[in-house]
Amino acid sequence: MTVEIQAGKRTVTPFRYDNVGSFLRPEKLKKARASFTEGTITEQELKQVEDESIEELVQKQKEVGLKAITDGEFRRSWWHLDFMWGLTGVKKEVIDKGYQFNGEETRPETARLTGRISGKNHPFVEHFTFVNQFAYDDVIARQTIPAPAQFLAELQRPENSDVTATIYSDIEELITDIAKAYQTVIKDLYDAGCRSLQIDDCTWGMLVDPNYWASRHGSANVQEVGELNLRVNNAALANLPKDLIVTTHVCRGNYHSTWASSGGYDPIANILFSKEDVSAFYLEFDTERSGGFEPLAHVRDDRLVVLGLFSSKTGELEDKDAIKARIKEATKYIDLERLCISPQCGFASTEEGNILTEEQQWKKLRLIKEVAEEIWG
Repeated sequence: MTVEIQAGKRTVTPFRYDNVGSFLRPEKLKKARASFTEGTITEQELKQVEDESIEELVQKQKEVGLKAITDGEFRRSWWHLDFMWGLTGVKKEVIDKGYQFNGEETRPETARLTGRISGKNHPFVEHFTFVNQFAYDDVIARQTIPAPAQFLAELQRPENSDVTATIYSDIEELITDIAKAYQTVIKDLYDAGCRSLQIDDCTWGMLVDPNYWASRHGSANVQEVGELNLRVNNAALANLPKDLIVTTHVCRGNYHSTWASSGGYDPIANILFSKEDVSAFYLEFDTERSGGFEPLAHVRDDRLVVLGLFSSKTGELEDKDAIKARIKEATKYIDLERLCISPQCGFASTEEGNILTEEQQWKKLRLIKEVAEEIWG
């Protein structure tokens, strides 16, 4: 999968200034979801609030100049689990402990197998169809989904591994069915008009974190697990239509303004940046936890990089000159025409959202646009 490297203005994703996906949920949507959980409104009434909230969100995205619009993940509770729950052979499960972040623990939920996996009739296709009606001219609709490797990692969590092994005693069969399920969903999204797909992936961020390896047992290493992640991702992305642009966001955790992993890209650069079949990499570079830009030298010449230099975890605006200096530093390893800029992650990877206001969220996106225009025109 390749993408034309264009000078100046970009006409396909990723755009010069971009957003990773999720937005803070408005108060009326939070209230409606709580009411639905309590049983005081119907599913249709909740959907009506979701539809209204998404339509208002799309308008705001257009107002700040975004060329790739999303539904902000407003119909989801999680950036990843809702997609997994939408697959056949998967159920929502409440467990003892949530994901561990820096000083916080999430809700204790997971995706667990009930049978063999299929991607037929996934609800995200209907979700995309709704937002796609607002795309026009040079504004396109983007769909975000968790990476196949992320799904594999969820099924291999200690809480799920026994059940997974019962249904799939051979990991090769598991990888094959994950890839087939994703291909089914992606084809259905494509048939619904999707031409911009983003796969979100925390697995690479975990692999570079020494604390991740300290908590694991066995002889697995970065290279071995990295190659496995690469294999399942590429299998799911094989033989896709040439006009479907697929990008990936490498995440280090984004929950209530906290993070989950640290470490530079160096250990995975030769696997991820040179071998994964995507057109562009959205990479987190908002803090020193992401290391330096040197690994960008491994990115293939026909791939783009979106530098996540702005933090979605705080409302404080970044200094323009400091951002420009960092972009200039990155050009030591990758040409400026192959770069774009964005927040390091979405503003609400879960429905709880990060600790900033909606107005601060929009101000940050306006700042990103200003910086991009000053650099690329």
